[in-house]
Amino acid sequence: MSMIRFSKDHEWIRVEDGKGVIGITDYAQAQLGDVVFVELPEMGATLMKGDEAAVVESVKAASELYAPVSGEVSALNQALVDDPALANSQPMDDGWFFEITLNDLTELDELLDDEAYEAYLAELG
Repeated sequence: MSMIRFSKDHEWIRVEDGKGVIGITDYAQAQLGDVVFVELPEMGATLMKGDEAAVVESVKAASELYAPVSGEVSALNQALVDDPALANSQPMDDGWFFEITLNDLTELDELLDDEAYEAYLAELG
């Protein structure tokens, strides 16, 4: 069974069997505007929670995507590199960035569930 958690930096992670697929939230893509370029981490890279993991460039600005958990990059979404607009049109589905093999599942406890993330967005106005 998979679960989704969110960071206050507006990344999401969908976890199943010790692996997590990571992307940006719908809120993040709306703030960025039209995504025109994506730079993904290197395959096999070891990331620590909070590390800069990817770069997203939009018509408005460049922004970093941070690793919401620690682990090793185990898959990259080449389709997103080829068509960065997927980050806008399908941020929670085909617009994912990379997959990570988690080092420490307890790090997920520090992230927000759907309800807590919605409450956080409401605070932002």
